[in-house]
Amino acid sequence: MPDPKRERQRQNREAGRAAQLEAARQAKKKQSAIRIAVVAALAVGLAVLAAALFGGGDEKDETAASDSTTTSSGPAASTTTVDPAVLAKVQCNDTKPPDNPNRPTFKEPPPMTIDPAKKYTATMETSCGKITIDLDPKAAPKTVNSFVFLAKQKYFDGLTFHRVVKDFVIQGGDPEGTGSGGPGYEFEDELPQDGYRIGSLAMANSGANTNGSQFFIVTGNDGAQLPSKYNRFGQVTSGVEVAQKLETFASDPPDPNGKPSRTLYILKVTITEG
Repeated sequence: MPDPKRERQRQNREAGRAAQLEAARQAKKKQSAIRIAVVAALAVGLAVLAAALFGGGDEKDETAASDSTTTSSGPAASTTTVDPAVLAKVQCNDTKPPDNPNRPTFKEPPPMTIDPAKKYTATMETSCGKITIDLDPKAAPKTVNSFVFLAKQKYFDGLTFHRVVKDFVIQGGDPEGTGSGGPGYEFEDELPQDGYRIGSLAMANSGANTNGSQFFIVTGNDGAQLPSKYNRFGQVTSGVEVAQKLETFASDPPDPNGKPSRTLYILKVTITEG
């Protein structure tokens, strides 16, 4: 005849093992749910970051990149982050440039005046030094034409980098300094086929075909992963350390609108043709 005590002990052992197996199953299920939630949160976070950063345009503040987690191989050449010792040598100042009360506004995009066969170089003087950029009129003729036109009108002189995000981009070209200003006109997209890399110069926008005067320079690896939704029209050839020095003034903790911790000026932009 079975011993009731031993039978109870056997049943208790089996119940214990069943409880352990169920606890392990629930723990594994919970870990999977946490991993999914983390991935989703990261995706949403990057989308919000791109939306906040590029939501500019004439009288607009809309989402520009709801799929900012899409990766791109980028152009064949790659530029890496500048050594911190080099950045430490870049000197910045808070000197405010003269006001530009005669900054013009326009009702329509400028006529095509550039020659895509020529070489155009932009020299951007900033609070932290000069950035030299080779423009790309063959890949983005309308974008280069607009940028050259505005620069020659001294449109950018005295504006600020109103949005600065760590390991991402620095953005400027807004006469209002809020992310919602523009030159009074918009023009079509000329999107790249091979993404971005550190030092890429591209247009900010608030959706398809809403390019105006706001631009950004990719300063970090996160910026190099942006989807090809922004007209890339130039590449920094000298002064990438200046651009990345400007990026170091990203607010900590990050400002929701990307406002830097100090005012960063675009003193002037000049164009040379070759």
